[in-house]
Amino acid sequence: MRHHTTFRQLEIFEAIARLGSFTRASEELFLTQPTVSMQIKKLTEAVGVPLFEQIGKKIHLTPDGQELAQASREIFGIMDRYVMSVAERRGLKQGQLRLTAITTASYFAPRLLGEFARLHPGIDVSLRVTNKEQVLAGMADNLDDLYFVGQPPEDIDVVATPIMDNPIIVLAAPDHPLAGAKKIPLERIAKEPWLMREKGSGTRNAIERMFAGQSLNLHPRLELGSNEAIKQAILAGLGISALSRHALALNQPGQFAELDVEGFPILRHWYAVYPAGRQLSVVARAFLDHLLGRDKPASSGLDGPKPVSGSRP
Repeated sequence: MRHHTTFRQLEIFEAIARLGSFTRASEELFLTQPTVSMQIKKLTEAVGVPLFEQIGKKIHLTPDGQELAQASREIFGIMDRYVMSVAERRGLKQGQLRLTAITTASYFAPRLLGEFARLHPGIDVSLRVTNKEQVLAGMADNLDDLYFVGQPPEDIDVVATPIMDNPIIVLAAPDHPLAGAKKIPLERIAKEPWLMREKGSGTRNAIERMFAGQSLNLHPRLELGSNEAIKQAILAGLGISALSRHALALNQPGQFAELDVEGFPILRHWYAVYPAGRQLSVVARAFLDHLLGRDKPASSGLDGPKPVSGSRP
């Protein structure tokens, strides 16, 4: 196997194993699907056993595939440690920085990464934006240097550092009857048709806790899978919602009305998270220091790594 298997084949295999899809792996690696299929066929021939099996429309790892996936991660870990040692000797002139962010963080993560890349042009940076489930899966497998999340996981041992305020505000169409009203009671706003993210969303959890604390229940008119879909539904007059203020980063001023509701904004944070057992590379540590050294509002209260449920102190 050693003479017939390439590092690239293992990289492709690991991506398919992690994402559960040939298509998504080809998109992440910027390869065509025929190329991905051909490389996996060669890898399968080299090891001599099936690595995947198809059940219905989904592919699953065989027991041999699971073993190879674990071996691949160990190989990549060895390479990462080697690259880290080289980077330590060369400082920040060369190296890699791999980030993964939940979808909502796409409003600010590219800007933060761009600032760092301009300061250190020799660093090879990458950013993957995906859903919460894929972020947690990558975190559990220790695949990337840092992860941007709005809520640190409770069932994975992590170090979570708050890097930015994340206020949750109530949004409506500009011509909404409550636009311009002051100190709207929660009881009143609860009667409005609400547009909500899917169950399990950190933003939705924060909103529901707010209303439950006042013995109020929200009955969503629509559940939508992205902030952009919610914003379009707001402008279409289908209801109101509460989103991160960062979700308005690309919108024109005045395009939405921010309602003055009692108890809002809900003050939360964005976190940079990494597995507690991972040793940060020189580059990743420099990037985290860069994030903490940026100008922040006095209300942010950012003072270094913060112990969270599920994380080591």
